[in-house]
Amino acid sequence: MMTSTNGVTAEKSALLDEELDITAPIEEVSVEPRVYEIGYHIIPAVKEEDIEKTVGEIRKAIESSHPKDDRPSEGAGKTTFIAEGAPSLMKLAYPMSVREGEKYTEYDRGYFGWIKFEAPATIVSTLNDALKSNTNILRFVIWRTVREDTRAKIKAPTLREVKRTDTIKSTPRRAPAEEVAAPVSEEALEKALQDITQE
Repeated sequence: MMTSTNGVTAEKSALLDEELDITAPIEEVSVEPRVYEIGYHIIPAVKEEDIEKTVGEIRKAIESSHPKDDRPSEGAGKTTFIAEGAPSLMKLAYPMSVREGEKYTEYDRGYFGWIKFEAPATIVSTLNDALKSNTNILRFVIWRTVREDTRAKIKAPTLREVKRTDTIKSTPRRAPAEEVAAPVSEEALEKALQDITQE
């Protein structure tokens, strides 16, 4: 019995290799479809009428992205759209500059939208390249997610009742002291009115 340097015998190593099937060619491994979400910003220079056209280009890129290699996979070429958020103009957290021809243009706003879809994992790099080549997209991100709706639900704040444990002692109220005014003579009143009207 021959032992390797890490203490595993050649027989055990062969059994492990057989169980894990690490010698199987990559082409035989099937890839199940995964759920992805793309978040994107479209540059604000795009007219509102053309926003849907740009979103259509993104959808087309998702549908037409095929794996770079010809590995067979389950659901290859099948793309299923799950949900979508229509783009809306929003202020960016910080200005972003984009090279347009010979100069850089800085944007502080963009149309943000998102698309959730199911597709084979092998299309991600092809999709990434297709979206990078679209000049109307300011920025995008592709991440793996779950099929369920993960958006935060906005609830109205609920009022909660607070119970006090200590007793509130009432303090005796003091009645306001009545002002005792000295009688005013007619002559003093007339003089005060003349002083006010002359000013």
